[in-house]
This record gives sequence, structure tokens and C-alpha cells, in this order.
Amino acid sequence: MTNFSELNISESTLRSVKRMGFEEATPIQEGTIKFALEGRDILGQAQTGTGKTAAFGIPLIEKIDPKNPNIQALVIAPTRELAIQVSEELYKIGYDKRVKLLSVYGGQEIGRQIRALKNRPQIIVGTPGRIIDHINRRTLKLEDVQTLVLDEADEMLNMGFIDDINSILENVPSNRQTLLFSATMPPAIRKIAETFMQEPEIVKIKAKELTVDNIEQFFVKAQEREKFDILCRVINVHQPELAIIFGRTKRRVDELTQALNLRGYNAEGIHGDLSQAKRISVLRQFKENQIDILVATDVAARGLDISGVTHVYNFDIPQDPESYVHRIGRTGRAGKSGIAITFVTPREMSYLRIVEETTKKRMTPLKPPTTSEALVGQQQQSVENLVELVQSAELSDYRLLAEELLESYNAVDLIAAALKSVTREPDATPVTITEERPLPMRRERGSHQGRSGGGRNDRNRRNDRGGNRDRGRGGDRNRTSSSSSDRNRDRRREGSGSRRPRRRED
Repeated sequence: MTNFSELNISESTLRSVKRMGFEEATPIQEGTIKFALEGRDILGQAQTGTGKTAAFGIPLIEKIDPKNPNIQALVIAPTRELAIQVSEELYKIGYDKRVKLLSVYGGQEIGRQIRALKNRPQIIVGTPGRIIDHINRRTLKLEDVQTLVLDEADEMLNMGFIDDINSILENVPSNRQTLLFSATMPPAIRKIAETFMQEPEIVKIKAKELTVDNIEQFFVKAQEREKFDILCRVINVHQPELAIIFGRTKRRVDELTQALNLRGYNAEGIHGDLSQAKRISVLRQFKENQIDILVATDVAARGLDISGVTHVYNFDIPQDPESYVHRIGRTGRAGKSGIAITFVTPREMSYLRIVEETTKKRMTPLKPPTTSEALVGQQQQSVENLVELVQSAELSDYRLLAEELLESYNAVDLIAAALKSVTREPDATPVTITEERPLPMRRERGSHQGRSGGGRNDRNRRNDRGGNRDRGRGGDRNRTSSSSSDRNRDRRREGSGSRRPRRRED
């Protein structure tokens, strides 16, 4: 590992980096910073969580002239959440240099952004649709841009932003420096590189560094109707400090969130239909440990950088292995260990094998805990809480009451009653979870690698990207509990619109 002080960056940036807690550069940072400071175009292949924001952020900040009031750098991100997070990171990196930046994205009043643009920011971070909107309104002038960053380019491609990206690139000076980052390198991304980049230096994280070895990976094989009850029992046994549950659709996220709260868990959900203010509020509560469980779709959670997540639960197995790596990368950060558990139906086992081939790691089968085992997990947590209270709390105000109780009752019975009062026993409250149709049966093992093809996979993937929502084929809702029947399976699938990728409203 290389220390940041060895990378020939300025003292002001180095102070900011140290203040952020960075000491040694990750592989993507070391490779990118070295070549970017030389003015080279960069084609970086790296997953979220490898430190790529600082990888492009440090050389970008180094290149900014704080005395020049024009827009000198443009960063394009696929989602609002990622644009906000990138802005926050760049602000921290450029703090000592007093760099001015602005994030522009859909969901925020455009008039407010237009007024902010008059304050002459030097860096713009935005989503493709809103950047194009400002270009068309002539409120965003990019003729002085020296550095262009495309972050998570493959995700922008999947979301149907390819035309917007090409339009933006045509509005930026051709003699700029371009830094493109993508988890995968499909043909469309390579075409962008060939068309708009000058002999880019390729910085690629080796596969073994993407297998997230510090994350224990398990799978639970279960029928669709059984998954929620098993999830609750697994949570009771594991007692996660902070957990993220991934669902395939917006409807799934809403129903899981409601069901978890009915069962006594502290959960909130995020997906593309929520207002920006609501999503920011939920994420803030999660970061501040005000909620224990975050339920999210892939798109809403893209780029989340939340420390302290101990468990990731894939309630629905993702449709491509890259999404799986992205999901479980929410845990096991900063050198800490994490646990990822994926629920898979018998018909979806072929998807599990493809994921294992991509990560070069076999998942361990996990036997679903019984109700009794789930109760033991809750009881153990209560014991730990009680012991901690005895060791740390001031109990003098309660000792007299305790002595009086001991005169009438057995000490063991009193402690048992205290434990019972604070133990959350397994809850069988009936909940409504609409059964999702299994992913299509796989016929060719190699055919799953492409991410930009059409068909049913793309339609499902567009469920959280502003596609044709809730145009189902009818279907019955099913009560999911330990005694539920699978006679009436819901045949409706969200987002069954046209095969052509639709652009998500950012």
C-alpha cells in the first residue's frame, strides 16, 4: 500500500485527506491518482466501496484553480443519492483549498439550482437528465471544463442515459481530461472510451480484490411463501446492529417495510418513488442509528456509503452478479467483517451459481433457524442487555424495591420475569407480502453476463427506474405466515413495459 504523502499531492489536499481518516491509498486510488496527475485520461474498472470517489476526487481537486470562477470540472453520476454523496466527498477533499462546488439533480427545484449557478461554482456534480436540462436552458456553461468524470458509467448505461451522456460529452471541450469509472466494461462503455477519450490509461482492480473476502456469504433455499418468516427468524438469531434488506421492486420494499414494522422491527424503506427529502431523511436516520433496518431497491441504494452495516439480506436474489457484489459491498467496510445472506427459490438456483462464479467464492448453505432457535437468540440478547445494565447503570434508586420483591418472590423467578419483559418473542402477526414470480429459468450459463440486453430481465430491472409501474397481469395477494398456502400465486410483475430501456427520471 502507498501512503498518500507519497503521491505528490499538495499540502492542502493532503491535510483534507488526513482529516477524512485516509492514510494509505487503495489500489484504484494509487493507480488513478498517479496517472491523472500526469494529465492522462483514465478508464477505471472498480466496484463501489473501493475508494474510487477519492481516486478521481483528489486529482480533480488538485487541478482546480481557486482563483478561476468558471466551471472547471464536471462529474456525472447515475442517481441523486450518488451525486449528493460525491459532492460531500469532494467538498471534504477540497475544503482547505476553498473549492466551490454545486450538485444538480432532479427532484430539486431547478430555479434554486439556477440561482446557485450564479454564485460561480468551480465543480458541478449532477445527474445526466438535469445536466442536459441546464444545458438546454443555457444556465450551465461548460466551455471551460478541464476535467470530466463519468462515475458508474455502466449503471448510467443500464438506466438508459447513453444518449444524454453523448450529448453532454459533445458540449464539453475536446481537449479536456476524462476519467471514466465502471464496474463492468460492456461494448457501449468501450465505445464511449474509444470515441471521447485520448489513449486512456486502464486502471483495473483484479477480480480477487472484488470478492470481498471479509464478508461471510450464505444462502437460504426457500419457497417464496416461506421467505419472510425465515427472514424474521434469521434476524432474531443474528441480532444485526445495522442491516440492509434488498428487494427487487418498489412494491416489495413497501410491503417488506410495513411487514417488518408490524412484527416489531424498526425499519424504513427507500426506492425511486419516494421524494428526495424523504430519502435523505431515511438515510440520515439510518446513519445515525435511529432505525435498525433499511429496506431498499438496487437503484435507491446505489452508491450508499454507510459505515457500520453488519448484515446484508438479499430477500430477492439480484438478476446479475454485479448487482450482487454491489449489494454485499454495503457491509464489511473499512476492514471490518460482514455477513451477507441471500434468499433463493429452487427455480432460481442457476442465478446463485452464476454469482458464485463471478465472486470466485462459494456461498455456505444456511439452515433456516426454528422458532425455538429464534427465541433463544432474542433471549441471549436480553441477557446481554441486562448484564450491561447491571455493570454500567446507577441502580441505587431501585435497590429498595428489589429487596422488597425478594422478600416475597424467588430471585430466579424475578430475573426470569425481568428477562421475559424485555425479550421480543417471535411474532407471528399475519402480514401481506405479494409473491413475486421467480426469475426466468436460465438455459445458458454464459448468457447472463451481458447487462444491456433486452427482454424480461431488463423489464424487471426497470421497476425502480421510472418504467411502466404496476401494469400487472392481475393476481391474488397472499398472506405470508408460517401456515400460509401457495395456492394463489401472484402472477403480476411490475414494469412489464416495452423492451427498449427507458430513461429513469433523475
